[in-house]
Amino acid sequence: MATMEEVTAFAPGSVSNLGPGFDILGLAVAGPGDTVTARRVPGSGVRIARVEGDGGRLPREAERNTAGVAAAATLRRAGVDAGVELVLRKGMPIGSGLGSSAASAAAAAYAVNLLLGSPLPVEALVEPCLEAEAAVSGRHADNVAPALLGGLVLVRSVDPVDVLRLPVPAGLTIAVVTPAFDLPTREARAALPKVVPLQAMVRNSANIAALVAACHTGDLALLRRAVVDDVVAPVRVALIPGCGAVIRAALDAGALGSTVSGAGPSVFALCDSEGIARAAAEAMRAAFREAGGLDSTAVVSPADAPGARRV
Repeated sequence: MATMEEVTAFAPGSVSNLGPGFDILGLAVAGPGDTVTARRVPGSGVRIARVEGDGGRLPREAERNTAGVAAAATLRRAGVDAGVELVLRKGMPIGSGLGSSAASAAAAAYAVNLLLGSPLPVEALVEPCLEAEAAVSGRHADNVAPALLGGLVLVRSVDPVDVLRLPVPAGLTIAVVTPAFDLPTREARAALPKVVPLQAMVRNSANIAALVAACHTGDLALLRRAVVDDVVAPVRVALIPGCGAVIRAALDAGALGSTVSGAGPSVFALCDSEGIARAAAEAMRAAFREAGGLDSTAVVSPADAPGARRV
């Protein structure tokens, strides 16, 4: 395995949960993401040389930054004692519900693995990224797995790691609208119910199963019925100004389903064509302005977007 002296990798943002799949389902989004340059330096361990694009919000200490934690964990998993310096360039908003911390971790893990000559398969990088996520928002892989692997991913287990790529129906497109509103992941998680009614659990389980079946069969009518969450989404919708109206606007524009992306405040809409996705995105942005008084940005992406890669 040939090693390098410097390499740069990119990892995309992601939409997690997709309705009923809390901490289970995630989907990579083409467009926004983070870039990490990793270079060899004398000594051992990881240090962060610079962070750009975060407005000074992220810690520069490697042990407190998801890029630094993922990089160090990748070195350990590869069994390599080396000195690595990172430059992190944030290409997406923090606290957006688009897996910002996961994108940093995935880009760093991927870059360090390349730097070492790629001793680890990309699936093995999920565990180092899980360590990074655990440091800031909990041990869950529904953002890091799609950020690494691309496409639509089902997380069956994190202990041990067991993730599955799901087929994506032809033409399926996602629109994601991010309002100018900060909703920290920890706050969004703290608001979740501690006890879930049995019937709500049953309905969510049925919807996850139906969503997976719809992906395998390409049945978009079934997919439309499955993008429903009775447990997490109602709580998070209430935390985001105008969110209910935004979801209704997406559905009125022809979306198959719409709800909160991850912890929010971004809202996504799954659509059966790029044209409908663009119409839904504009309708959602208008609803955020009118109902929530918020400016917003929009991304339209194929639902089968690529994951981490060298740039």
